[in-house]
Amino acid sequence: MNTTQLECFMAVANYLNFSRAAGQLQITQPAVSHQISTLEDELGVKLFLRTSKSVRLTRAGMMYVQYAQELLKLSALSRARVQEFQESLSVRLGIGCRNFLELKLLTPLLERLRQSMPMLVPAVRLVPFASLDNLLEEEEVQVIFTFRDSAPPKADYREFFRCPVVCACSTTHLLAGRTSLTMKELQNAGRMATCPRTVYPERFLQLQGHLMSGRRAEELFLCDQMEVVQTLVASGYAFAILPDIPGTHTEGLCYIPVEDTPEFSYGAAYLKSSLTPSLRKFLKLLDELLNEKKNEKKLEKP
Repeated sequence: MNTTQLECFMAVANYLNFSRAAGQLQITQPAVSHQISTLEDELGVKLFLRTSKSVRLTRAGMMYVQYAQELLKLSALSRARVQEFQESLSVRLGIGCRNFLELKLLTPLLERLRQSMPMLVPAVRLVPFASLDNLLEEEEVQVIFTFRDSAPPKADYREFFRCPVVCACSTTHLLAGRTSLTMKELQNAGRMATCPRTVYPERFLQLQGHLMSGRRAEELFLCDQMEVVQTLVASGYAFAILPDIPGTHTEGLCYIPVEDTPEFSYGAAYLKSSLTPSLRKFLKLLDELLNEKKNEKKLEKP
């Protein structure tokens, strides 16, 4: 017995006409007749008396109307309860980051996500290696922060911002107070802390490599982690060049534009198969947040 049989039975019982019942159900009359016949076979009784001129309920059919109504109500109620239960379950969203600067960007984003989707549970992975791309392909994470140049080839990429290159230094550094710099000026600006090769795209690493060439060993800090770069810069030991991602500045540091450098497309990568409502909401909030940060940066300029 199934709900299609019951729906056909109730439609015929209501109209006492197979053609009108088929019209209401938007199926063919033979399909209605088949469902009634199979229901009668399962019950072992005749539910309708049919002649060439009329259709009427048998005594068994009249009694069964009440049961059929209750069964259909129960079926609808059970579907609604299961759907409510499913919607009440927490939804996991895997988010991949490559360094702690992206975690800084993620913090206000997750706060907004928590307020708008309280049942969503973020699963944040900090993986500063290419294996983060594998996690995306295996759907262990659903979205990763990335530059266009570094986005996995099988993923969809959505740009949210174009990052200029900046020189980060402490307020006590000899470069502090400058409003802009050139690559040539940075070649003679003292010690330099280098960013890990796994964090940024190849074109950026080429810029960094250009500044490294010709420097003495004691003028270079070859760093394995962005936290080390940040520590050396904040303590005044060195400067570093970085793509200027909105919302990732550290209080107390100077960020000076490097004029003769390209901008880098920054955004998020995801698989089409992972584009769920929760991920759509995440991307929408990320877009709003980065636009706000971009506007704040414009207002800060003299």
